[in-house]
Amino acid sequence: MNLSIGIVGLPNVGKSTLFNALLGKKVADASNYPFCTIDPNVGVVEVPDDKLPVLAKIVKTTKIIPAAIEFVDIAGLVKGASEGEGLGNKFLANIRNCDAICHIVRSFSDPNVIREGSTDPKSDFEIICAELIIKDLETVDKFISGIKNNPIESKTKKFAFATRLKAELEKGVLPVNLSLPDEEKQMLREFFLLTAKPYFIVANVDEDTYKEISNFQFPISNEKTIIPISAKIEFELSELPPEDRESYLKELGVEKSGLERVIQKAYETLSLQSFYTAGVKEARAWTISAGSKAPQAAGVIHTDFARGFIMAEIVSYPDFVANGGWEGAKTKGLLRHEGKDYLMHPDDIVEFRFNV
Repeated sequence: MNLSIGIVGLPNVGKSTLFNALLGKKVADASNYPFCTIDPNVGVVEVPDDKLPVLAKIVKTTKIIPAAIEFVDIAGLVKGASEGEGLGNKFLANIRNCDAICHIVRSFSDPNVIREGSTDPKSDFEIICAELIIKDLETVDKFISGIKNNPIESKTKKFAFATRLKAELEKGVLPVNLSLPDEEKQMLREFFLLTAKPYFIVANVDEDTYKEISNFQFPISNEKTIIPISAKIEFELSELPPEDRESYLKELGVEKSGLERVIQKAYETLSLQSFYTAGVKEARAWTISAGSKAPQAAGVIHTDFARGFIMAEIVSYPDFVANGGWEGAKTKGLLRHEGKDYLMHPDDIVEFRFNV
């Protein structure tokens, strides 16, 4: 699956530093001035996965291929972007091409880093949301204006929905938070709204705050999508050898790096899960949407697998490991044959049978 997460925020909040940390190398310019990023930087990030080395050892392969997510470092947004301020229109177009949004807000106090419209984390987030809402209102208004005088089209369900959607946007309500029936969800998708994209928030905190990360409180009390990280520390971690990263994290008193938590949150936000294939050729993780059936999962590997799907041979990861692989699981009766209606579970180990 080609999945992309847009890294979004006001200028100088740490977007490019986080992007560089995700990639483990300096790709994006992280200079201390507004709009040091103009064209979006794009990088593919491997999803951390401690199961793959275990599978590779069992099936005796040296080739490991993890799942991956594309991150896009987008130019900083300023108030008035929806009207073309700063790099407004270009910025908003780049967001439209992403599957989800990673909002970065400034929660660090370094006075040497120039503030460009940033006052506090809550305000930073609200500025970004307001600009996305204004742009979406333009989209909805254009649709309404185009058909309001049409006696047939103005009586359709879509027109009525657009009118209600406009009223909600004017209240500052994000469509992603609306509870809608399936028919209206489909109509919402047809508007390609920026505010309808799933999102999560990264609070870029001071190094000292990072050490007390479990006690971090974000000023939006009802927001459950927040990950506190220190982009500066994460970039330092990314430059260390793997064995040194673990000891550094222990010194900081955290179990997982911020980057691991960002990628995990991206999966949760997009309702994704992994399944695995494991053989002498390779051990590989594949990404599917939660709720996918076996033929859909097969199609992620190759469209022919979905088209000619016969069945899926499946072993759960714990059973696969406990019994030393395919043969051991089969001997114990733990190898299952599943058909077209099988709902894939997280961490299934699979071999697909299909007609060419």
